[in-house]
Amino acid sequence: MDDFDWNLVKSFLAVAETGSLSGAARRLKASQPTLGRHMAELETRLGVTLFERLPRGMALTRAGTALLDHARRIAADTAALSLTATGAAQDVAGTVRIAASQIVAHFLLPEIVTALRNAEPGLQVEIVASNEIQNLLTRDADIAIRMTAPAQTELIARKVADVAMGAFAAPSYLEGAPPLASAQDLLHHTVVGYDRDDLMIRGFAQMGHRVTRDFFPVRTDDQVLHWRLAEAGAGIGFNQLYAGLRSPHVLRVLPDLPLPALPMYLAVHRELRTSLRIRRAYDFLAEALAALPLSTGR
Repeated sequence: MDDFDWNLVKSFLAVAETGSLSGAARRLKASQPTLGRHMAELETRLGVTLFERLPRGMALTRAGTALLDHARRIAADTAALSLTATGAAQDVAGTVRIAASQIVAHFLLPEIVTALRNAEPGLQVEIVASNEIQNLLTRDADIAIRMTAPAQTELIARKVADVAMGAFAAPSYLEGAPPLASAQDLLHHTVVGYDRDDLMIRGFAQMGHRVTRDFFPVRTDDQVLHWRLAEAGAGIGFNQLYAGLRSPHVLRVLPDLPLPALPMYLAVHRELRTSLRIRRAYDFLAEALAALPLSTGR
């Protein structure tokens, strides 16, 4: 199998780990028909059926499960080769791929990346704005800004901030709305919620209020859309305090609401830390993020 296309393995791994062609397409930034052709070609070459096609996704067969471990080893070996080559580069030029949540990417990174490019014009910056945690071990990104500390020992992580959160609403919503002076009052208001993410349900539970998904009449897992809905007056929305206070379209409400701060970490693979361009971008990001008033919002 000298002419074997290892892109087929990459596609197989994405479908196996996400459980669907649509999920794999989002991860690889490819089309579903392309991935479908890859799976059909791989099954034809190997002479086995790798997936059961289900109404809501793809499930590995016994042969697919057996191939999965081999595919992961291939991906790890390929990533290690890339890491070694990148780590050896000692030029502040080339591409740096940064992963961050949608809110961080939209509200914090534009000014920081602009300043980084002004300081290092030889750098090209790719930004992955996604709420899914990108895998630094397989080079989905070079640097990641995360709200949880990475557990992998191969990664170096630096805590750069504790990010305060706040509740906000548009003046158009607040006009004629019920009183809003305590967490209890939220139960009588329209709150923009998340769809499949149960973060806000858990947040209300921590405040002593049991709510279900149906409590939120407008729901989306897209954090930027969540915020735009709040700005448009659809209801009360939550955002990082720094980002919320910068918006001219909303007012902060319930400033004494006990919302836990989110720890912000900057993570990189320890082998990539030896690359001059990655180290330069990492240190620049760390300094810029630490300088923002993320813990107070002002």
